[in-house]
Amino acid sequence: MIKKFLCKFVRSFIKFLLPTLSKIFITLRVNKRVINFLNSESFKSNNYYNFSSIIKNLILNQKLKALDVGAQGGFNSELFFPKKYNDFFEPIMIEPIKSESEKLKKKYKYVIDKALWSSATKKKIFILGNRLGSSSMFEPDSSSFKIYNLNQKDTESFKVTETPEVECEQMSDALKKINVDKIEYLKIDTQGAELEILKGMNTYQPLIIRLEVQIFSMYKGVPDWTKLLSFLDDLGYMVCEFRDIGSHKTRLAAEMDMIFIPNYRKEKGRKLIKTNENKFIALMLIFGQLELLKQITQDLQLNLPKEINNFKDRFFY
Repeated sequence: MIKKFLCKFVRSFIKFLLPTLSKIFITLRVNKRVINFLNSESFKSNNYYNFSSIIKNLILNQKLKALDVGAQGGFNSELFFPKKYNDFFEPIMIEPIKSESEKLKKKYKYVIDKALWSSATKKKIFILGNRLGSSSMFEPDSSSFKIYNLNQKDTESFKVTETPEVECEQMSDALKKINVDKIEYLKIDTQGAELEILKGMNTYQPLIIRLEVQIFSMYKGVPDWTKLLSFLDDLGYMVCEFRDIGSHKTRLAAEMDMIFIPNYRKEKGRKLIKTNENKFIALMLIFGQLELLKQITQDLQLNLPKEINNFKDRFFY
C-alpha cells in the first residue's frame, strides 16, 4: 500500500517537474539528447529480466535458426537483444565480402560467402574501405548525406575503394544447399538491398524479421522504403517496433531498425504463429515484446507459460 502511494506521488511530482526540466534542457541545448537517451533506454528496459529458464522449457533442446544477412562483426554484435540469449540460436551468416566472411568461418558453422538477391546473378558491390559496414550493392548518393548530418570526415569515408563482382543467389536456394528448411529469425542489414533479398525468400517464413531501413536512402536506385513495408504486408507481416539510428535533420528518423512479426490479425499470420507457438513466444521474450505477446496470447488463445504473467513490460513504465 505504501509502495503504491509512493509510486503515485513520484509520478505526480515528475509530471509537475517535467515542463520545468524541459525548459532547462532546451536552454542548455541538451533537451533532444536527454529524450533520445531515455527513448533508447526504454527499448532495453526489459533486458533487466532473464527469461532463459522459460525459453529453455519452450524450445527444449532445439535451436532457433537465425539467418544473419550482412553479418560483419558476428551474430548479434550490436546487442539488439541481450547477449545472454545468443546460445538459443543457430546462426547462419551471409557475408559476400571475402575478408569478412573468412573471419566468420573461424567461428560459425554456417557461413555463406555469396550475396543474396531476388535471382541467381552476378552483381557489382560497392566496397567502402574506410567504412566497410556501409558497403552496398548500390552506389553511395552524396546528395543525401546532408540530411544525415554527416560531417566532412564521415562524408569522405563513403568513398568507394573497390567494385568487385560477386555471385548472388536467392535466399531459398542458399538455405536449401545447406539443408536448412526453416528459419525463425531473419536479420537483414544490407544498405538498400533488403527488398531484393526478401523477394528471394519464397516459402521461408521467419517468425521475427529485423530490417535496417533507410527512410531517405544514402544510395542511388534503392526502392522507396514504403515498397518494403507493402511487400511484407502482402506476405502477412506487421511492424511492431521502430528504433531510430543515427543523426538526422528530419523530425522523422532518416534510418531505422524495424521489427516485423506475423500479422496476428490476419489468417496467414495467425496460422504461422499457431503452428510455431512455442518458438514464437520464445522470440517475443528474447526481443522484450511482453505487452504485445500477452495481447496476442489472449486473442489467439496461446498456451503462454503462467510465470510470464508475473512480468510487466517495463517499456511502458
